[in-house]
Amino acid sequence: MKTVAVLVGSLRAGSINRKFAESLARLAEGKLQFKFVEIGDLPLYNEDLWETPPASVLRLKSDIESSDAVLFVTPEYNRTYSPAIDNALHWGTRPWGQNSWAGKPAAVVGTSPGAVGAAVAQGQLRHVAAVVGTALLTQPEVYFSYKEELFDEAGNVTNAETKAFLQGFVDTFHAWIEKVG
Repeated sequence: MKTVAVLVGSLRAGSINRKFAESLARLAEGKLQFKFVEIGDLPLYNEDLWETPPASVLRLKSDIESSDAVLFVTPEYNRTYSPAIDNALHWGTRPWGQNSWAGKPAAVVGTSPGAVGAAVAQGQLRHVAAVVGTALLTQPEVYFSYKEELFDEAGNVTNAETKAFLQGFVDTFHAWIEKVG
């Protein structure tokens, strides 16, 4: 079974993007194993810190490198993706010649309570994910407007149409990882 490093850009305890990612993990059971990567403890990127790399940075790089693929789950803050993901992206590309993202099959999803479902943030993150060298899945796009009533208390998708849509994404991502990985 392939392992997917999941980076959730919202760090708050009640994050709907975390809940959304956990729901996707349930849909992926038996095909993909989701490994949630801690990014909230990374220091702000600073080249000087490579002299004695922080343990959180080395853990991030190890988590990415030991995974078969990457899933970025981003909220939308001021029409862009989260600074937490941005910071993780920078740490993962360094030091020079040791880009942890290079060649990793990847996908970008996100959610918001609004109608556009983090679409602008995802578009920007897709651009950067491609620049850092991931093998990015471009379709289907998942611009998800988060509604509590679509999920049960355990986070399982209860709406049949929503479940079919999200299962389609998970299945396509799985096939992409098998093809590219």
